[in-house]
Amino acid sequence: MTLPGSPYLAYKGADLYMDDISLRDLVRQHGSPLYVYSRKAMLAALAPYQRALKGRQHLVCYAVKANSNLAVLQTFAQAGCGFDIVSAGELARVLAAGGDAGKVVFSGVGKTRAEMKLAIETGVRCFNVESTAELEVLSEVAAGLGQRARVSLRVNPDVDAGTHPYISTGLKGNKFGVAHELAVNTYKRAAALPGIEVVGIDCHIGSQITEVSPYLDALDRVLDLVEAIEAGGVRIHHLDLGGGLGITYTDETPPGADELIAQLLAKIDARGHGHRELVFEPGRSLVGNAGVLLTEVMYLKPGEKKNFCIVDAAMNDLMRPALYEAYMGIVNTQQRDDAAQTWDVVGPVCESGDWLGRDRQLSVQAGDVLAVLSAGAYGMTMASNYNTRGRAAELMVDGDQVWVVREREAVADLFKLEKLLPA
Repeated sequence: MTLPGSPYLAYKGADLYMDDISLRDLVRQHGSPLYVYSRKAMLAALAPYQRALKGRQHLVCYAVKANSNLAVLQTFAQAGCGFDIVSAGELARVLAAGGDAGKVVFSGVGKTRAEMKLAIETGVRCFNVESTAELEVLSEVAAGLGQRARVSLRVNPDVDAGTHPYISTGLKGNKFGVAHELAVNTYKRAAALPGIEVVGIDCHIGSQITEVSPYLDALDRVLDLVEAIEAGGVRIHHLDLGGGLGITYTDETPPGADELIAQLLAKIDARGHGHRELVFEPGRSLVGNAGVLLTEVMYLKPGEKKNFCIVDAAMNDLMRPALYEAYMGIVNTQQRDDAAQTWDVVGPVCESGDWLGRDRQLSVQAGDVLAVLSAGAYGMTMASNYNTRGRAAELMVDGDQVWVVREREAVADLFKLEKLLPA
């Protein structure tokens, strides 16, 4: 059976393995729910980016928001990556994992003065600035420190990435970036500010993109802007083309990273911009298929209209299905010979939106362990403590080795910062 993330996720006999580790054995040892990631799968996903950019001045900045576990960040730091962050907390995580602040780009529409100050003092490589108002504040903060903040402006090319509205970021109706028609004048303003050093241009059109054409359309609009900006006297050193490349959750067929980059490079070279440094910010495409969420079946509840498979993982552990109505593959970690039935896989949280998968064909019994596939991105990073539920433990595997990279939260951890009123 071919599964997303294979050959690092495959059945051996009746049992599902990640690398050389039985997933059912991991639940027996570490409990459930449980996130498990393959280090080999992450590095294999990074390889085509690095291969396609070899010989070019470039930086691959892993998008921390996709999965911010320290061991994940450490894996990419050791592989030579930079990082794309959106908060001071993510910056702290990168540094704790051994990342280089000089390889960090700071994105996001709502950076605070305190975050700006910390990032400048830490020595981040660049701020991706998203509005004129932010530009003015950043200049003020940097000048107050006696420094100039290096910036690229994130421009909004008004290109439809063909993805879910919640993860589309390149249209006029989205909150991100400087409008395309305002970009040249905004760059001129940036160049005139005392606390700003213009170094690049940034464009990110969305997430879970499965076609090359939106990238090429956006690139054309970005290169048009670069030429207009430089004609106005402002030099652009690097092109930050964002991330957003999709993965396979069900039947999607996204291009490989090397295929995408090859087409982007061909256009860049054809238009005479091959001398510029290139920055990419992949997230989901590096970690999505490298992880699974394991969950134990507690009860089977057949019904007149629906059959419910009730598991111990819930919407607080994995928000994507409830938030986006996202499809994620679900399989039994133990292959059974009895006939499959149609089940809605649901959790114990007190919400009708607490489901992980609807109308799934599964051969399953109480006590079985299910694997929710392609859960390495936007799984644990979006988890919460709703219903006072502790977040899952996280494991990293590499071949036959396994490490606990986050301990399971205890209930006492959840309210240790809270205080009772005086008697």
